Amino acid sequence: MTDEVLIQVDHVSKKFCQRFRKSLYYGMQDLALELIGSKEEHKLRSGEFWSVSDVSFNLKRGECLGLIGPNGSGKSTLLKMINGLIKPDRGRIEVRGRVGALIELGAGFNPILTGRENIYANGTILGLTIAEIDSKLDAIIEFAEIEEFIDTPIQNYSSGMKVRLGFAVAAHMEPDVLIIDEVLAVGDVGFRAKCFNAIYQMIKKAAVVMVTHQLPQVSRVCSDIIVLNQGKCEFQGKDVAKGIDIFYTYFKGEKGTIGGNGKATIYDVDFECQGKRGIDSINYLDELSVCIDFEVDSDIEAVSIAVGFLTPELQHAAQCVSLYNNFQIINTGERMQVVVNLGQINFNPGSYALEILINEVQHRNLGEILIRSQNLKKIRVAAGFYSQVPIQMQGNWQVLF
Repeated sequence: MTDEVLIQVDHVSKKFCQRFRKSLYYGMQDLALELIGSKEEHKLRSGEFWSVSDVSFNLKRGECLGLIGPNGSGKSTLLKMINGLIKPDRGRIEVRGRVGALIELGAGFNPILTGRENIYANGTILGLTIAEIDSKLDAIIEFAEIEEFIDTPIQNYSSGMKVRLGFAVAAHMEPDVLIIDEVLAVGDVGFRAKCFNAIYQMIKKAAVVMVTHQLPQVSRVCSDIIVLNQGKCEFQGKDVAKGIDIFYTYFKGEKGTIGGNGKATIYDVDFECQGKRGIDSINYLDELSVCIDFEVDSDIEAVSIAVGFLTPELQHAAQCVSLYNNFQIINTGERMQVVVNLGQINFNPGSYALEILINEVQHRNLGEILIRSQNLKKIRVAAGFYSQVPIQMQGNWQVLF
């Protein structure tokens, strides 16, 4: 990493108009004022809103900025201003060096030209000579995995083929600045893995700005993060985990029962750490216990309880099942309490929702679901490392009467 700043954004704002006719009228007004050299301050007029409001940051070579926020928060607008597609109404943007951008699917491609011809056209626009493009051509085609279709017009490509070719061109042109806006979500799993490996290599020599809703990817790749909400910067810094956690506060999952035959009731659940109950956050590798207060209909002889943790994307991060831990829970027909010590928690930093699943046990096998409830409690892990593989936890179970 060097101290060379490649992207400088100073107090940038951009406004749009909600109505097309007014937008044209205001555009003509602004153009006239610009032609006569007016320095009138840009203010909101009737029907206008700030898509981006007073955003500033610097990005150096060797850094990767994750730009996240809810839909409509101004992420794509900011990227388009950085790439020079639209100009800000306030502030200043300075970008140094060669820019590679994947802002919209198929952007920059001429649909009637073949893939090969578009490679040469894009390379020429970026300032490469024909000899330089020749030297990279085979690598671009191989990376994009479209050898059979390289001489087919782009208009006949699938969306995935366009993404693969677009990323391959941007990666192999060795840009100083790479701008990516969600397009990698279109590719298949194998190609996305290849793209992120390429991004790792490019970050060493470039400044990368990435917009994506795949936040685990932000956690793995980005050195810096900005959280936008309604055009304003809500968080900015190098604490990527904190930025992701702030983003998730904009979305609240519904608490309640989502399945089961109604023969069990969960009265209360709680977390316990270091002898304290009622906690809502722990540190990486702290020991955690879950206390479950429940009741099962008397005609059920034995049950198994599964304790699961869901990420904000509702993916299972970990699960502990009493039956798989060889722990028998014999039903008393009365209200019971079970405590399971899950041991040291090695989750990726962030917030996790608790899910409880109670099954009937028949002949040492899981039977019918009695109740399944999610988002009962949330626990935040303050630090840790990223893993995509759900963890099967070995619990130490107790039944309290």
